[in-house]
Amino acid sequence: MLNEFLPFNLVIDKVAIAGTCLWSLALYLGFFPTTEWVAEQLSRWFNFAERSLYTSAEEFERTRPARESQNAFYASLLSIIPFLIIGALCNYLLEISLGRSWSISVGILACIGCGVYELGRRDGQARE
Repeated sequence: MLNEFLPFNLVIDKVAIAGTCLWSLALYLGFFPTTEWVAEQLSRWFNFAERSLYTSAEEFERTRPARESQNAFYASLLSIIPFLIIGALCNYLLEISLGRSWSISVGILACIGCGVYELGRRDGQARE
């Protein structure tokens, strides 16, 4: 359907997208404290960058809660990008070394393993 509108052929590799998403989910779960840190740093940067757009301190303070929550939302969405890049690299390396089916299979196992690890980590934090 997309090729009917575009003057060139656009090939979308569904297996590569699935493998990249599996690996990025596994990395996102496995390194969740890093994920939170990245989102916090992005949120801080968005808040700092947005401060320069206001000339009035009263207007800045009046709209602060709404802007900070919006910036936190954007930061949480953008914090996925590094994990997508690293997930694509992991998927590519496994696809080259072991083959396409192994890349998906190991990605599923990594998702399960990292999910169990994250549940255990949160349970350990709750018991402290």
